[in-house]
Amino acid sequence: MNPSRCMNGIVFAAAAAFLAASTLAAQPPGPPPAPAEGKPALPRAGMMREMPKPGVCPLPILPALPAREDAAFYAEANVPHGKVEQVTYKNYAGAEKRLHVYLPPGYDRSGNARYPVLYLNHGGGDDDSKWTSTDPKSGGAAHLILDNLIAAGKAKPMIVVMPNTRTCASGTPSAPGNDDACTQEYVKDIIPLIDGRYRTRADRASRALAGLSMGGFVVMHTGLPRMDIFSELYVYSSGHTTPETQKAFEENYQSLFKDPSYNDRFRVPLYFAAGESDIALKNCQKILAIVNNYGVRNFWVLSSGGHDWPNWRRYLHQTAQIMFPDCPAK
Repeated sequence: MNPSRCMNGIVFAAAAAFLAASTLAAQPPGPPPAPAEGKPALPRAGMMREMPKPGVCPLPILPALPAREDAAFYAEANVPHGKVEQVTYKNYAGAEKRLHVYLPPGYDRSGNARYPVLYLNHGGGDDDSKWTSTDPKSGGAAHLILDNLIAAGKAKPMIVVMPNTRTCASGTPSAPGNDDACTQEYVKDIIPLIDGRYRTRADRASRALAGLSMGGFVVMHTGLPRMDIFSELYVYSSGHTTPETQKAFEENYQSLFKDPSYNDRFRVPLYFAAGESDIALKNCQKILAIVNNYGVRNFWVLSSGGHDWPNWRRYLHQTAQIMFPDCPAK
């Protein structure tokens, strides 16, 4: 075969291919191909996609976690201190209950000043005293964390209410409109008690709900369906443990998540955190995947460490700094 003829053939074929491609590129775009029956149409290049909306408040900058070995942020420092009170009450079912309340520094001298409220839940097997215990291995030192942050101007002065939810917390998601026992106690007893006894800002924009482990279930099961009462939710080391409860979580709350206005209920994005060796990590990630699938705005924090108080103190320290943003109440 003549090499020159072979080469000329290759050049001609390449030129023809280039011309065909150029002709196709020059043609105006036609309508997108019809999707196969039962399948959604895929977006074409250049088509406008729906843009997510910003939140109702400016997105806060999430502060870095302290190091695990750092004890300074929960030390009893030379700063103004708040006080911790114990309050007893009888709940809607007739049971005698107790809760701990942290009042910020200067509360007794602040006249008519009113404060936002963080409702902070303990874990399984513990009670309302654990968040203010100063034992490094088994306590939250919440009052000292707040004292130090408030003194540094890094957190708003707030009231922190730590109820005993041991007998009402459940690992089974409650359906909207079917308040579980903890939700009923919050709505019928705890919130009215606190709003009546202390100078609170008694509106949803001034209420946050946080909890660790089993207390994270309280946050999800009480908070997600009752965003008419709360505006910020913080889940520390928690997630549903079985395929059945994970499925129930999605089925119960998907009607909320699908509501285009649901994201507007969160003044701060929904917060999840867990340690890299946390027994609850995978369960937390599975719930987070459901939340992400519906486009619910959230913060996700993966820390060192496991299912322990060094992490839960760090999560409180981080989240207290973004609570109750200065933006119009909604």
